[in-house]
Amino acid sequence: MDHLLYIAMSGAKENMNGISIKANNLANSTTTGFKADLEQARAMQAFGEGLPTRVFSLTERPGQNFDDGAFIITERDLDIAVQGKGWLSVQDAEGNEAYTRTGNMQLSPTGMLQTASGLSVIGEDGPIQIPLPISKMEIGDDGTISIRPEGAPANAMQEVARLKLVKPEFQDIEKGTDGLFRRKDGEIAELDATVRVMSGAVEGSNVNAVSEMTQMISLQRQFEVQVKMMKTAEDIDRQHNQIMRVM
Repeated sequence: MDHLLYIAMSGAKENMNGISIKANNLANSTTTGFKADLEQARAMQAFGEGLPTRVFSLTERPGQNFDDGAFIITERDLDIAVQGKGWLSVQDAEGNEAYTRTGNMQLSPTGMLQTASGLSVIGEDGPIQIPLPISKMEIGDDGTISIRPEGAPANAMQEVARLKLVKPEFQDIEKGTDGLFRRKDGEIAELDATVRVMSGAVEGSNVNAVSEMTQMISLQRQFEVQVKMMKTAEDIDRQHNQIMRVM
């Protein structure tokens, strides 16, 4: 009887973990550049003294859905959408290089180019700082940043930096708890001159809200079945005890 209870208990626990993954995807269905987390479950044997007969379920996050999200036109000079398999390089909270598809950027009061969440954007020569004040800023499709200083003629655009755009293979990167991607081997990705961006647009989330909601409902139904199995195990155990007392 404990076998049934163990399987149902572990199944219910992992169903809840799966629901949390789907809930997080739904919560980020409108987050710029968000890549949906995938979820799967598999049977695992418990190891240790007295446990080889126990099998439990394990929910794991095998990776992300790397499909492109829809491009949203903003016509804002500091917005970019990375095309294809490329990534924008940023500096994470610990000062290390990481990668994102979030292209809605801003300028700090000191001229540092940052993401909307305040992370410094990295260029070919490190974090990008724009000399202020400026009256216009343009980002070319190759990531080249050009500015027109305040008071300069309309045709006085000058290049000041270039975004570090990279294209590591999907199987070589993983997403951290902060939502940023990094190489699994801890190395820094090389600049890839073939990556292109679209200025005046951002990439939306690739979460399919209907699909995620359907899968969440399915996981909730599975959770209910697991709870019923635990209740059944309890009823059978009670009946067994009653029979033993009669005997």
